[in-house]
Parts: sequence; structure tokens; C-alpha cells
Amino acid sequence: MSESLLPAVPPGTAVHPSKPDQPTSVDGPSAATARAGAQRVIPLRHPGRWIGSAVALVLLAQLLHGLATNPFYQWGRFQYWFLRPVVVDGLGVTLEVTAYSAVLGLAGGILLALARLSRSPVLRAISWVYIWLFRSVPLIVVLLFLFNFSALYRTLSLGVPFGPGLLQFSEAKLASATVVAVIGLSLNEAAYAAEVVRAGLLSVDQGQHEAAAALGLPRRYQFARIVFPQALRAVIPSYVNQLIGLVKSTSLVFYVSLLDLFGTVQNMGSTYPGDIVPLLLVATVWYVLLTSAVSIVQFYVERYYSRGALRTLPPTPLQRLRAGLSALRARIRREAAL
Repeated sequence: MSESLLPAVPPGTAVHPSKPDQPTSVDGPSAATARAGAQRVIPLRHPGRWIGSAVALVLLAQLLHGLATNPFYQWGRFQYWFLRPVVVDGLGVTLEVTAYSAVLGLAGGILLALARLSRSPVLRAISWVYIWLFRSVPLIVVLLFLFNFSALYRTLSLGVPFGPGLLQFSEAKLASATVVAVIGLSLNEAAYAAEVVRAGLLSVDQGQHEAAAALGLPRRYQFARIVFPQALRAVIPSYVNQLIGLVKSTSLVFYVSLLDLFGTVQNMGSTYPGDIVPLLLVATVWYVLLTSAVSIVQFYVERYYSRGALRTLPPTPLQRLRAGLSALRARIRREAAL
């Protein structure tokens, strides 16, 4: 009786367990694969993502429309001031102060970090006090104190400690506005760079130190060729953040009578009160361009020092663009074939 209830199955066919009424061919796997390849795969829809993207694009379009059509911004005056020689000179001062301060600040930070990690309790204590002090005092206070340093010490001398001075010179003649700005920014930057470098050195695996020591390498060579290059992978992202902050901190040197980019804009805004908004936009755009350039350099430096730590290097923006265009062309060909 049970056999008579089963449906008639032609020879050479097999019945799927879950669907006994739908026979398939014996060579089912190949036929199923062919049918699956012929079917079009529909990706999962994400309506929330599309709605969020649409809202963001609408808000961005409104912002750009307001910037372009609002006469308050005076884009004609912005174009007039953007490349004026006085503004370009102020930009040059900003770049000069930033470059000197970045190099001196990083060098001082490396020395302070090594002192913090030293076995000497005196060096550790001095480094800790320096970092604690300059991270506690605002930068503007440091700059103003250095600017008025000649009121405390009119002359400086070199000679025997606690003894007679052999060479004396006037502090007021040496400490120009540029020197005061560079020294103040470098002293402040070194305190923050020291902690960034120390964190990078501590991130290097202890086995690297032990392996270098086991090879009998001098400590100076261990640091310069083995430890520090590996620490740079952790130092670079954090220090670039400090460097971007340094670019913007140069706007404070206006208070020590140095006309950098921001100081020039402030000075021109006082002379031409009607152009204060376009002048501020000029300073804003230049600062954005400077920080963007630093970010681009950061990407390539990180990519360089990531060799040996990553199996494949991250693609450059140009490589990503080429890959995106290739994927788009391949998708268009698939759509046309269907």
C-alpha cells in the first residue's frame, strides 16, 4: 500500500527530500549551478542608509548655496585679498615659525622622552617636571613671559657656573619677535611631543630590545636602527595631530608683535573694517590648505613606515580611484550583458 501512494518517478531522476513533487536530474549539481549562475543576485536594500545620505546631501547643498549667494561673505573682496603680497608675507612667517618649531619641538621631545625612560632618577625627575610645567601653563602665557623676558634679565652671560661671566650680550638685541615665537612654541611643543614619543617607544615589543641586545649592538645603534623606526608607526599619527595644532597655534604669535597670517589679517581688518569677514575667510582657507597638506604628508609617511608590519600597503588615493573606475566599468559591462 505504501508503495502505491508514492508518485511515479521516471527513470534517471531523483527526488529532492524537501520537495518530493519536484524531480531533478541525476546530474543535479551541475544543472543547479547553471541555473544559479543564470539568476541575478539582488543585493540587500538599506533604506535608512539612503535616507541618511539624502538628508546629508540636502544639508550640504543648502550650506554651499548659502555660502555662494549670501552677499555678507563678499567673495569679490575675498578673491582680492587671497593672494595679496601682505597676506602671502604673513603666510610665509607662519610657515617659517611652524617649520622651526616643529623640528626643535620634536628634537626636544625625543630628548625628554629618553630622559623619562632613563635609569637616572635625576633625568627622570627633571623631564617629568618640565613636561608637567609646560603642559600646565597656557601657551599665550609662555609667549608673553618670553616677550617680556628682557625686563627680568637685561643681559645674559656665558662663563664659569656660579662664577665670573666670560661673555655677555644683551637679551633684547638677540630675542627678536621671530626668535621669541620659535622658542616659546618649541618649548611648549617639546612637552607634548615627549609624551607622544615615549608612548611610541613603549609600544615597541620588548623582544625587539632583547634581540638587539643579544646581537651585541651598541645602545645608540639599537635605538636609531631598530627601536625608533618601529616606534615611528605609533608616533606619526599622534605627532601629526600635534603638528596640526602647532600650525593653528602660530596665530598666537600676533600677541608678541609678530605679523604672521592671522596677525596680518587682524591688522588689515583694523585698517579696512568693511573687509573683516572676507579677511577672516582668507585666513580660514589658508589654514585649511596648510593642515590638508600636512595630512597628505602624514598618509605617505605612515605608508612608508608601515612596510614590514602590513602584508599589503594601503592603496594611495590615485590607486583607489583607478580601482573604483575599474569596478564601475566592470559593473556597467555586467549590466549591459544582462
